[in-house]
Amino acid sequence: MPKGMFFIWRREAGTILPPDLEIISRSPEQTQELGLRLGELAQPGDVLLMIGNLGAGKTCLTQGIARGLGIAGYASSPSFVLVREYHGRLPLYHIDLYRLEQVAEVADLGIDEYLYGKGLTVVEWADRALNLMPPQHLLIQIVPLSLRRRKLYLEPRGQRYEEMIKSLRLEAPAR
Repeated sequence: MPKGMFFIWRREAGTILPPDLEIISRSPEQTQELGLRLGELAQPGDVLLMIGNLGAGKTCLTQGIARGLGIAGYASSPSFVLVREYHGRLPLYHIDLYRLEQVAEVADLGIDEYLYGKGLTVVEWADRALNLMPPQHLLIQIVPLSLRRRKLYLEPRGQRYEEMIKSLRLEAPAR
């Protein structure tokens, strides 16, 4: 993992929680490096759901994911077209729900072919339709701490995503 990035593990005494992970990124480059690693770990059918305010770094993370999939070029936000498709080691389906305000609008999009497709699906503004998303996914919440620093919460939902988190932890720098 990128030098200078902090990993924080959350566990509560006496409880069994999913192996979630908190990461402090100190720059857009570190956020993209995390994305690159997620792209390298991606398998067909994976779904990454992103939550964060405008400017939090969702597209920045997706750009790194695209690089990790070997996608040449610049992955831009699909806010006005809703879905962009890129081709690399796996197809990347980049969905942005920002412009949609009601769950019914999301349901009418017919995004199931992406969510249950053969590529990696990344959904920005996923909180607008969480109940329509596959039950197994990696939920990523991005919280700005300053102009450049971000806290990323990665919460796996399902065995596949617990394995992704485990792989990231094995690479975590010693604290």
